[in-house]
Amino acid sequence: MNKWTTLLAVVLVAACSPAEAPQEKLAQAGGKPGPVPFKVSADRFADIEVLRYQVPGFEDLSLQEKKLVYYLSQAALSGRDITWDQNYRHNLLVRKTLGAIIRGSKGRRDSKSYDQLLTYAKRVWFANGIHHHYSSVKMLPEFDAATFEDMLRKTPTENLPLRKGETVDELLATLIPVLFDPAVAPIKVNLDPDVDQLATSATNFYRDVSQAEAEAFYAARINPADPRPISWGLNSQLIKDNGQLVERVWKVDGMYDPAIQHIVHWLKKAVKVAENPTQKAWLQKLISYYRSGDLSEFDAYSIAWVEDTESRADTVNGFIETYGDPLGYRGTWEGIVSIRDLVATKRIATVADQAQWFEDNSPIMDEHKKKNVVGISAKVITVVMEAGDAAPSTPIGINLPNPNWIRAEHGSKSVTLGNIIDAYQEAGAETGFHDEFMFSDEEKARYKAYGSLAYALHVDLHEVIGHASGQINPGVGTPKETLKSYSPTLEEARADLVALYYILDPKLVELGLVPSLEAGKASADRNIRNGLMMQLQRLAPGDDIQESHMRNRQLIAAWVYEKGLPDNVIEKVTAGGKTYFVIRDYDKLRGLFGQLLRELQRIKSEGDYAAGKALVETYGVKVDQGLHAEVLARSKPLNIAAYSGFIQPRLVPIEQEGEIVDVQIEYPDNFAKQMLDYEDEYAFLPVEN
Repeated sequence: MNKWTTLLAVVLVAACSPAEAPQEKLAQAGGKPGPVPFKVSADRFADIEVLRYQVPGFEDLSLQEKKLVYYLSQAALSGRDITWDQNYRHNLLVRKTLGAIIRGSKGRRDSKSYDQLLTYAKRVWFANGIHHHYSSVKMLPEFDAATFEDMLRKTPTENLPLRKGETVDELLATLIPVLFDPAVAPIKVNLDPDVDQLATSATNFYRDVSQAEAEAFYAARINPADPRPISWGLNSQLIKDNGQLVERVWKVDGMYDPAIQHIVHWLKKAVKVAENPTQKAWLQKLISYYRSGDLSEFDAYSIAWVEDTESRADTVNGFIETYGDPLGYRGTWEGIVSIRDLVATKRIATVADQAQWFEDNSPIMDEHKKKNVVGISAKVITVVMEAGDAAPSTPIGINLPNPNWIRAEHGSKSVTLGNIIDAYQEAGAETGFHDEFMFSDEEKARYKAYGSLAYALHVDLHEVIGHASGQINPGVGTPKETLKSYSPTLEEARADLVALYYILDPKLVELGLVPSLEAGKASADRNIRNGLMMQLQRLAPGDDIQESHMRNRQLIAAWVYEKGLPDNVIEKVTAGGKTYFVIRDYDKLRGLFGQLLRELQRIKSEGDYAAGKALVETYGVKVDQGLHAEVLARSKPLNIAAYSGFIQPRLVPIEQEGEIVDVQIEYPDNFAKQMLDYEDEYAFLPVEN
């Protein structure tokens, strides 16, 4: 199951002007030099705002720790090509062509068409491909095919990514329908249960394989009674070769070998500067897994990794989350490098220490509760580098490993990405977006006083308690097998409901995590107005909801709204021609959260596909188009980007006589330049023939 938490609110960032100069330089203030305040906002285009984050504490690391973080960061960046190719088979060709045009085309650069091409390139860079990073829908350029052809033909041929024996005409014949024909690869991940989800999805996880064939292939390999099942399909592409289904495994000397060789190269360097034997051991197991492609070795690595609770530096590196596969088998590659935030970790550790209390007092059925919650380690981390599926759009929380049996027997790591949340909060200050959808001064005052705390605590509860709670009945099988494409939505809803139920519990006041339950009310306010209205800003007129996290949020809000109508738990208010959803009874709302949580856990524990499908399709997919139009109209004057992500810091090793004597950190402020630099430094995979 996917254990990543994306933004819980529809938007946290305001529209800000791009940075005008590198922020590391000194400015003159009153005739005296002083540091320029760090500007979070760096770029704005289409529905995207690109931000920057800082890495507090990096300068305080020892040289050994800096070298470790540098090597792990290089390993993360080395895998980014894999994500691009997984998302769609022609993504690398598109990216390299756009980069060549931007760098070398002799066409006019002061034209509207060139500006449109640059914007399109930025959207593609941000999404790791031609499909929107969130909605999964293909992004069409604003310029036409003739303009693209003209700019491409004015680009030096030697700069173009021509495959062996290919002409410019043949390159254009491939790219023009890929870019401009809306019927070609229209959606990356199609979750519609009434169609062949593989045939209608552009993802490159399968080739010439139907959904029925893939499901039968794995049904023959999966034993539902196996207490420690292998994550079949996690690290391979399934293709048809001479009529037979074959897995192309992603490993050294296998598919994606050039990139994986570089990943392993940097991981081997990291082993030499590991903080302790425990960290060294799981790094070696990760290398062994990349070499063999054996998924049992991935399980061994995952167990060793989750049991390392002492190391300050950490990384997630590999084929992890399965959102990109409509069938939920294959993992999209990602890399995150971090260091522990020693101070902020105290808050989340308090939550983890009470995991058994939360489980025992949950409203779910007793037979679905874990009798012994084990091994939950929780911390707040400071991100140093993100790549692949984790960048530029990033999660704000992680709970891994994903296999339920490892979590039950060995525990899990729950982390909150502290400096990422800080950057979002800073960028989102004073946007006016939340105010627009809050009805009363009381609600606004509560949000101002407790909004940030409530947001961080919701993430903690979602990751640490939500994803670690509950158990599956013996012999039922994994959720991706029983709940299929609805599994990610139902799991995220379940974790969100755990957070929403407990954030209104007096236990949090007793633990000193909140000063009063007003913080819990602020969280409930936010989630209801977001699930029913605010997040609709992200959709185009007429669209239904495709993305699993958005489905989860609407499912919860719409269900409790409907079930609470007899008692007016949430009131739909119209004032001044505007719609608001106002919580009138928080105690009854908490009871409804508990009821829905109980049902979702039952669905997961029993593998009840029909009930899960009914919940998602009834409450999570369809959009009230009148309400949607109103949200778009109210949002437009605020000029707020619907989505945001990050430019990555740059780690620069300082060498003397061939030895690294220091590692310095820089904060680039030019998104396009970073993407072009990455093309030079980390483009290890060839374009597909």
